[in-house]
Amino acid sequence: MLQIYEKKIYLCGVNQGDKAMNDNKIIGRKYEQQLLESVCEQREARMVAVYGRRRVGKTFLIREFFHNEFDFMFTGSYETPMAVQLSLFQRELQKRSGQDLRRPANWFEAFEQLQAYLGSLRKERIVVFFDELPWMDTPKSKFLTAFSYFWNTWASTRDGLKLFICGSSTSWMMNKVIGDKGGLYNRCSRTIYLAPFTLGEMEAQLEQKGIVWTRYQITEAYMIFGGIPYYIDMLDKNLTFAQNIDRLFFADGAPLRTEYNFLFRSLFKDSTMARQVVEELVGNGKGMTQQELKEALKLPSGGALTKTLKDLQLCDFIRSYSSMGRKSKGMLYQLTDLFTLFHLRFVAKHSGQDGQYWSNLDEHTHDSWAGYAFERVCLHHIPQIKKKLGISGVLTNAYGWSTKPMVDEDETEWEGAQIDLLLSRADDVINICEMKYSKHSYTITDDYSKRLRTKMSVFRHHTKTKAALHLTFITTFGLTHNKYWGMAQSEVMMDDLFKLP
Repeated sequence: MLQIYEKKIYLCGVNQGDKAMNDNKIIGRKYEQQLLESVCEQREARMVAVYGRRRVGKTFLIREFFHNEFDFMFTGSYETPMAVQLSLFQRELQKRSGQDLRRPANWFEAFEQLQAYLGSLRKERIVVFFDELPWMDTPKSKFLTAFSYFWNTWASTRDGLKLFICGSSTSWMMNKVIGDKGGLYNRCSRTIYLAPFTLGEMEAQLEQKGIVWTRYQITEAYMIFGGIPYYIDMLDKNLTFAQNIDRLFFADGAPLRTEYNFLFRSLFKDSTMARQVVEELVGNGKGMTQQELKEALKLPSGGALTKTLKDLQLCDFIRSYSSMGRKSKGMLYQLTDLFTLFHLRFVAKHSGQDGQYWSNLDEHTHDSWAGYAFERVCLHHIPQIKKKLGISGVLTNAYGWSTKPMVDEDETEWEGAQIDLLLSRADDVINICEMKYSKHSYTITDDYSKRLRTKMSVFRHHTKTKAALHLTFITTFGLTHNKYWGMAQSEVMMDDLFKLP
């Protein structure tokens, strides 16, 4: 029976109730930790799948929560033959059990040995952790069949057994385990999706590392690393912001120069098509439909593109959204992964001759990228935007919208227009969001004010909406209070994006 003293939960000899939530180094992830704690409190056997894009901190979360105290742990190896993985599995099992074991001939024998070892433990709670599960599933290995047999015939009946599985290939985790229609159907007791850090969480991680930067610098770092904890952890507090970027991406032997290529190879079976899609999307800010992508990439008919788009969404590289007023077949796909955007804009084009490339980057090139990337940062922080607007409790749909120039039936000419973020609210209001990245307060000029009025008129004409249109500016340091400032009904500033939603 689970022992509880002074409201402290004791699991596997570790005071998880206090230690996991208070003494670990985990930043944020409060809800995820509560889920893990809830699973540990239950008497029955449980399997928990933790998924999310590569480098987002899945392994770190599980290791820190349990303080690296597992009854058995094994990590799959990238592009490693089954025979080698089985030898590594045997070695880990021998170390844990203290027994001399023969090398298993296949995964069925490996799980039989694991079952014998775990069954010999006289413990009320047994914690097993399989990391990078997709990498164990090598061709013709029948790993999944053996794994599901192990769970269904023995592990699921063993009270107190807690099995945690992780995988960076989110599409594999979703299709082969979480959404499996075969032996693992509905076997996961809990699924935990780990999202990239928000700006506020990134700020906390930098503070933990002793890095003191302004929020403007932190926002720019987010525009490069995309809130991925692994990359943020590589920053050096003894270097300036620009020196860090040069060291990680542009100097000789820069550790993140080849990360983009490895990401795609390790996540997708058809990494070529996945790369083709994101490299096509990087040049189209508003996004592209599936048909437009198919034509641009000259792809044959079939479901390959559909699968690739789904996999890219599951792995947090792109998002799909409907342009307000369009039917579902007009769904747009847009590149949202900031690390990928930075790589394609700068790293992929870098000759390698200038190790101080970022320090010497001209202002125009920087600002062109920064404005585009800041829009993506805002899309990652819609809950924070809603909170600032006071509409957290209002049902709200986020859209993009665009239209080409046209002449309507009464021969009236209408300009083309694009709106990157619309918040369509249940209280009959639509926030038309303008996102502007600037080193100082942003100034609405006379010419820009005219273009804004035209844009709103075009939007109302084409959508036929009768909702109130509220112009909302999302900026780094707010708006300059000139004579055009009052045309904005609301403002969201960079500091607001750092707050909890």
